[in-house]
Amino acid sequence: MQTGEADGIRAQRSEGTAEAMHTVHLIPVSVAKNAVSSKSRKRIMPDPVTEPPGMDPLYEALLYCNIPSVAERSMEGHAPHHFKLVSVHVFIRHGDRYPLYVIPKTKRPEIDCTLVANRKPYHPKLEAFVSHMSKGSGASFESPLHSLPLFPNHPLCEMGELTQTGVVQHLQNGQLLRDIYLKKHQLLPSDWSPDQLYLETTGKSRTLQSGLALLYGFLPDFDWKKVYFRHQPSALFCSGSCYCPMRNHYLEKEQRRQYLLRLKNGQLERAYGEMAKVVDIPTKQLRAANPIDSLLCHFCHNLSFPCTGNGCIDMEHFKVIKTHQMEDERERREKKLYLGYALLGAHPILNQTVGRMLRAAEGRSEEVFALYSAHDVTLSPVLSALGLTEARFPRFAARLIFELWQDRDEPREHAVRVLYNGVDVTFHTSFCQDHRRRWPKPMCPLDNLVRFVRRDMLVGLGSGSTNYYDACHWKGF
Repeated sequence: MQTGEADGIRAQRSEGTAEAMHTVHLIPVSVAKNAVSSKSRKRIMPDPVTEPPGMDPLYEALLYCNIPSVAERSMEGHAPHHFKLVSVHVFIRHGDRYPLYVIPKTKRPEIDCTLVANRKPYHPKLEAFVSHMSKGSGASFESPLHSLPLFPNHPLCEMGELTQTGVVQHLQNGQLLRDIYLKKHQLLPSDWSPDQLYLETTGKSRTLQSGLALLYGFLPDFDWKKVYFRHQPSALFCSGSCYCPMRNHYLEKEQRRQYLLRLKNGQLERAYGEMAKVVDIPTKQLRAANPIDSLLCHFCHNLSFPCTGNGCIDMEHFKVIKTHQMEDERERREKKLYLGYALLGAHPILNQTVGRMLRAAEGRSEEVFALYSAHDVTLSPVLSALGLTEARFPRFAARLIFELWQDRDEPREHAVRVLYNGVDVTFHTSFCQDHRRRWPKPMCPLDNLVRFVRRDMLVGLGSGSTNYYDACHWKGF
């Protein structure tokens, strides 16, 4: 169950637990299909050529690692020629990071968090990025962000630190979005102003650095005087609307479901018992150390799993825990306890995004690009709240994008597209699943999203209220 280390809500557990618990990812559509064709809007199904026939924990783990490779193709920016791009709203999860947890009595994974241009993974802008970040000591960010390092720089990574892989992942994201939104759609002019960007991050170095890497790949000219990040204390990006008793009530019920599912899994308990013997500690202590967080780091960086004089933690142990995560994800979707948490958890940030879109559509704002640099526990509730039930749990450097478009033929008409890791999921969302039968355009009316966020998404919670405060404080449960 995803819960965030930056959230400050006691009922929530750490991001590492979240990463350990879930790996549901969206199955990509064929890149050969055009975004505006009717075929591309069909249900997203497994590709029989690339997808394994059943649950494959190693395949899922590799997707989660998101190891940088050749530039991916994506569906961002696809629209009929008579549509004009008005604004883009980007939610990212930070890139690859060092574990948040140590497996007791084992050696920490030896990963170098300095940035070295001739070491894999490589990006053409990496050296220039380091040089530019080195000159940013006078950057003016909202407190306490000004005290954070602007790029990772430890020969042995610190706990939770962004790695070179994580930096490269977001340099790639930025380059991809630049090619689409700047080169193709001219979203930002070369003499862009600070008022055209809205930048927000949690107070972790890995989210600030991920945001900076994406911006460095994206902006036509990275000018320190124009880049201002706001600080968000909550991993839910709920700003002044974080107190919500009903959200915590749903969270507790979901955590209880997870606990009961774990108790039923004898194979999982045996694997934990064997691993505990390897490191010579009680099983309960090993489980509390959340070993999958460290094991995923070993797996993503191609390092051997830890060994002691009693033996080794091995790939079979890893596969058992990974398979349980996948089972947990499946049951989570079926029982829908998490959905209540997600709807209340995601409402503030979705409401803020809708407000930004409406101001842009009405010409009351200069903002054209908003970036929220966040965590798995930020993106996951938003995906669930949008009804994207097939969406895999946010991988490292995941991106969720809302595009706002204006119809040049009917300038008062505005529409949105929603994309997850480059896949167009607009017609998989709750607010637009049925609309494609009635609207021939390859996107969804902005009014649908506004109505969903400001009315429909809270009605299903049982309180009968469309008001966020009332839904959070409903006594009916």
